[in-house]
Amino acid sequence: MSKKGTVFNVQRFTLHDGPGIRTEFFLKGCPLRCIWCGNPESFKSYIQPGVFQNKCISEEKCGDCKIVCPSENILIFKEGKLSAIDSSKCIRCMKCMAICPSDAIKQWGKIMSVEECMNEILKDKGFYEKSNGGVTVSGGDPILQIDFALQLFKSCKEEAIHTCFESTFYGQWNEIEKILPYTNLFISDLKHMDSSIHKKYTGVGNDLILENLKKLSKKNVDIILRIPVIPGINDSMDNIKITADYILNDMNNKIKVLQLLSFMHLGEEKYKSLGMNYNMNNLDFNRKIFQNKIIEIQQYFISKGINCTIGTKEQN
Repeated sequence: MSKKGTVFNVQRFTLHDGPGIRTEFFLKGCPLRCIWCGNPESFKSYIQPGVFQNKCISEEKCGDCKIVCPSENILIFKEGKLSAIDSSKCIRCMKCMAICPSDAIKQWGKIMSVEECMNEILKDKGFYEKSNGGVTVSGGDPILQIDFALQLFKSCKEEAIHTCFESTFYGQWNEIEKILPYTNLFISDLKHMDSSIHKKYTGVGNDLILENLKKLSKKNVDIILRIPVIPGINDSMDNIKITADYILNDMNNKIKVLQLLSFMHLGEEKYKSLGMNYNMNNLDFNRKIFQNKIIEIQQYFISKGINCTIGTKEQN
């Protein structure tokens, strides 16, 4: 039987998460809560409604969502327009989304079977072959839907399609081991080397993540590491030096490349649609000075013999 997963986005012709032209599946559910994350719709593992008040026709002129909603006092209106949905009471039937004529209510996530995913994948098999591309599973974190990802990758392997697994690696090693034989490339972040600081900004410590990446480096697989460089949080040279030591000593530098990803303000509208606060607006920094610092960080990693780029372009 074809396993099913909860997917919040499918991107075709993507070029950033793995080599060549790829189809990327973003799965819902993540064990971390990074405060800089631009995809808050990925946090929860279940389908959610999101509200975009600027699209609402108004309660007076429409009000269809109120008519179909099975419960009272869930839909919250402000200045006559739908502004929020009480997530503590919502049963996520999505009737409001289905009837909304103006797309003011968005469904974050849908259920897809492996067979449905493969139907999308095979549309572009010729592009994968010409560009040495393939399929990437990301999130959220697919580690929370490992059995779905496993069956999907098994199906990809039957079609000789390259596979990439992008994860936080905050999970049990025996779960990660399941997917090793079917994965060509792994991508993961090093967000901060101090476990207490890591927990402050992501909700969890980093001990399990670092141990899993250390184990992964001993396997015959390709690994891309990334640092989402956040001003004032993980861009100190002390943290950078400890990161380099970890890559060199604990992972024996067994990585294809280390990619530095510059912080950008992303996802604010999506946070608002879910009734969540976006906490990065208060991060004040000079973009030019920050970019120069990222170049300095890159040069340090290169000086230590670590292949390092700015952005997601791979270099060998």
